[in-house]
Amino acid sequence: MAQRKNAKSSGNSSSSGSGSGSTSAGSSGGSSSPGPRRETKHGGHKNGRKGGLSGTSFFTWFMVIALLGVWTSVAVVWFDLVDYEEVLAKAKDFRYNLSEVLQGKLGIYDADGDGDFDVDDAKVLLGLKERSTSEPAVPPEEAEPHTEPEEQVPVEADSSEPVVEDERLHHDTDDVTYQVYEEQAVYEPPENEGIEITEVTAPPEDNPVEDSQVIVEEVSVFPVEEQQEVPPETNRKIDDPEQKAKVKKRKPKLLNKFDKTIKAELDAAEKLRKRGKIEEAVNAFKELVRKYPQSPRARYGKAQCEDDLAEKRRSNEVLRGAIETYQEVASLPDVPADLLKLSLKRRSDRQQFLGHMRGSLLTLQRLVQLFPNDTSLKNDLGVGYLLIGDNDNAKKVYEEVLSVTPNDGFAKVHYGFILKAQNKIAESIPYLKEGIESGDPGTDDGRFYFHLGDAMQRVGNKEAYKWYELGHKRGHFASVWQRSLYNVNGLKAQPWWTPKETGYTELVKSLERNWKLIRDEGLAVMDKAKGLFLPEDENLRERGDWSQFTLWQQGRRNENACKGAPKTCTLLEKFPETTGCRRGQIKYSIMHPGTHVWPHTGPTNCRLRMHLGLVIPKEGCKIRCANETKTWEEGKVLIFDDSFEHEVWQDASSFRLIFIVDVWHPELTPQQRRSLPAI
Repeated sequence: MAQRKNAKSSGNSSSSGSGSGSTSAGSSGGSSSPGPRRETKHGGHKNGRKGGLSGTSFFTWFMVIALLGVWTSVAVVWFDLVDYEEVLAKAKDFRYNLSEVLQGKLGIYDADGDGDFDVDDAKVLLGLKERSTSEPAVPPEEAEPHTEPEEQVPVEADSSEPVVEDERLHHDTDDVTYQVYEEQAVYEPPENEGIEITEVTAPPEDNPVEDSQVIVEEVSVFPVEEQQEVPPETNRKIDDPEQKAKVKKRKPKLLNKFDKTIKAELDAAEKLRKRGKIEEAVNAFKELVRKYPQSPRARYGKAQCEDDLAEKRRSNEVLRGAIETYQEVASLPDVPADLLKLSLKRRSDRQQFLGHMRGSLLTLQRLVQLFPNDTSLKNDLGVGYLLIGDNDNAKKVYEEVLSVTPNDGFAKVHYGFILKAQNKIAESIPYLKEGIESGDPGTDDGRFYFHLGDAMQRVGNKEAYKWYELGHKRGHFASVWQRSLYNVNGLKAQPWWTPKETGYTELVKSLERNWKLIRDEGLAVMDKAKGLFLPEDENLRERGDWSQFTLWQQGRRNENACKGAPKTCTLLEKFPETTGCRRGQIKYSIMHPGTHVWPHTGPTNCRLRMHLGLVIPKEGCKIRCANETKTWEEGKVLIFDDSFEHEVWQDASSFRLIFIVDVWHPELTPQQRRSLPAI
């Protein structure tokens, strides 16, 4: 221990000096030494001057204090009296850019070669640990870029991908959106997939949904009364020591031998990117790529900067360039395995973002070929197949994963999801249940609680509401009753509404005044027997016959359908709150005797649903929303929030015909109505 030895040497030197002085005094004057000490103690000198400590005593006290400081430092490190990791974690929560501070201020004390100053470095400096002789380390900003949760690589606060205000713009595989219309088990891309963002300078054309708008939607709704983020259970589990040991892995190695020789230049360019100077960073990395065309790390930095710039400018063109550059990284020789994996994973993610699902699938297939033993990549591949609707191949992938790692929670919940989509309801339950219970990253997702509870309800398992309650407690559902997954926080939530509460009284009056006209056009379409009424295909029926004839879908008018009900369509054009509701439909709904619709919830809290009674049997037809049941009346409008659980029975002796009109939730702002993507 370098410092410990110095301290001992200094202490011995002081003692020997004091001893020799004492011996010398003893030989010359015997007991003369104690006298002056007593005088000093009383503050007196021979010349009558007041005095403090003598030079020798001052030096002794100085050394005592110095030794105490050194040994205190040793004790702090040796006995781990200070939890440095906790301190850093708290600092990251306050968004301090500690990595740059440590790099600039304490980097010179990096003794163990890992690129930063930490407890291990302190132990090396104090002689408690041997100095590392390993190869030069990767600095924190290089060693810990943004990684997907399956990668399970610790990520520093300043080394992730750029923070995005609109959280929907980044979708890790843990966050893949299972778009659920009602509760049909269909695995689709996130809501913004396939909706390309436009250049800021380019005016919107045909697409009514612009991703460049700020979306205030949350995929998982939180309780309205709390209005605060509820951390996912997976995050809470990772706080446990056992989970930490499971998740924490080594830092990725991103530099090959050549890149280590230009590390200083790479660091300088990377710091520009970390500080948000994206344009400067792009130019810096472009210059490095020009100078060192075979440098994988320089090209990866260029790709990251282009990725950041695309986000900043909301530009698809720039993002396509980033996707190409990520591919270039993977094509270079001597690419470190970790860098290759990160590049291709990010490429796949960005391809999915642009809606290039098949291109993303090819990238994922290559990743699995390169890293056949990485089950997390196989899990990603399964997601890739699901996103293109290839459930059969996805099922094979997850069966392969579970044959190797039978307790893989991510694979279990996805396998259970597929089984439920195949209507193997009872068989899906243990996979969904055990997958959620595993706490593995990607399993604490509202969609899995949604489908597990739904499956349990269908087999008569009373534990369904226990899982809905747990989903609510973990922040996935607004309540046990309100279980929609695409939500805007803070909207008024109640199962049943009055026309006055909605503010859409003119629309309601118009519907009720013209109900016979609407009914007659619906009956005429039914009589044509041209198959315009299509069977409900969302697997919501336990039994029976239920069909629909749609005039508007996602805010778009169906011109062919409106030819069959022209007066009704003309009437509705006056009310943009319904014709412009991109999260709803306008449609006729016919239900025949003997039909039962399972308890289910709609996909979003952004709409309300109006039911206008057209042909209603006197008895046997009813609808329950939450814990209140009502019946329809001809010519009257019922209004409910279909994000709450609702259920329908048709036990009459003749058909029931109603007209369904969805409207925006009245508390949504005009900006939200323009910017929220369609469902």
